[in-house]
Amino acid sequence: MSPRTDDVSRYLRQTQELFGDELYLNISSQPSMSGMDGGFGSDLTAFEQEICQCQKCPLGQSRNKFVFGVGDPNASLLLVGEAPGAEEDKLGEPFIGRAGKLLDKILAAIGRNRQKDVYICNVMKCRPPNNRDPLRSEVDQCEPYLLHQIHLIKPKLIVALGRVAGQTLLNVDKSLKSLRNTFHDYHGTPLMVTYHPAALLRNQDLKRPTWEDFKTIKDYLDSSK
Repeated sequence: MSPRTDDVSRYLRQTQELFGDELYLNISSQPSMSGMDGGFGSDLTAFEQEICQCQKCPLGQSRNKFVFGVGDPNASLLLVGEAPGAEEDKLGEPFIGRAGKLLDKILAAIGRNRQKDVYICNVMKCRPPNNRDPLRSEVDQCEPYLLHQIHLIKPKLIVALGRVAGQTLLNVDKSLKSLRNTFHDYHGTPLMVTYHPAALLRNQDLKRPTWEDFKTIKDYLDSSK
């Protein structure tokens, strides 16, 4: 079975689990995210209202706040983390605190910010207990929401922040080092993997390779204008 067939099969299975056996198709010549709206709303605000009370997995019972995402709804750059942490769960916004401030500085260095050509979200919309890695069963329930966000935003590039985010989106068990320096494909959208800003706070040596990644990101986006 090809990687593309695996992606389609996984998406259809996720959609069935969320919405039952009835499937609506939007036939289009575009091969990427078209037809993957799952019956959701046609803009981010409406979509957030539709899903913010989600109880599809046990994380809905334990969360404090649903963390949908923030940023420019027409962004060319989509940053995706693993899952909300304690501060994000408390305030309902992704990438805040020290790691979020460092991410803001990195974005400023490439001429962007949370309101300018960037959208930030997580694979998971709810915090796993004790910041553990998300379970595959939890990802399967939540990933269709991310797919619809991508469908609405239509970014030119997705950047997975951290090993777990990269492994989860690409459905592989590989090291972050092996996932870097490559343009992957995520349902038709190019995807890069780089270090999570929290890792840079723990290890200063990671700042240079992360900056190299973001220079590549800037060059790619600038060349695709």
